[in-house]
Amino acid sequence: MLGAGRDHVVLFNESEEDLADQVYAHLFGGTDAGAAILIASAKHRRLITDRMARAGIDVSAARAQGSFVAFDANGVLAAFMVAGWPDAAAFWQMMSPVLKRAEARPGGVRVFCEMVKQLWDSGQTGAAVDVEALWNELARQYSFSLMCVYPADSVAGAEDGDDLSQLLAAHSAVLHAPGRH
Repeated sequence: MLGAGRDHVVLFNESEEDLADQVYAHLFGGTDAGAAILIASAKHRRLITDRMARAGIDVSAARAQGSFVAFDANGVLAAFMVAGWPDAAAFWQMMSPVLKRAEARPGGVRVFCEMVKQLWDSGQTGAAVDVEALWNELARQYSFSLMCVYPADSVAGAEDGDDLSQLLAAHSAVLHAPGRH
């Protein structure tokens, strides 16, 4: 555990609907509604904002009020990856202002990020583990609840058991652990 307001959970999802429901619950299911930060692919941003709309959340109003921000995972990755590895300073320069603005709002800060999934799926498992560690370092300065995601089938047969062990160790909780349902 990272401490109060600083949990870092990993979701191993099995379907797109599961992903949308779990992310929605993470971002908006708590009683400490403050700021929600979504860092996802275009497809998953659309699925999650559709889920928000079905729940009665006016996505445009939430964006205008600053209680919801969404980023393209590939764009964020491009801002801090150098030669296939995360640059810690660039990561901090990208994420610190976002978290600082979110913390200025009353209530908690909740983040969903699938950048690590994209790294893992492209074979950059070590880089994914490094990004998980960068999030944990960022959590020492900012108070937020983070959910990361990996498709269950992409890690179930992971060739590099060390990277998978490190990935699991970087999180305070595991939802739908590989090989378990």
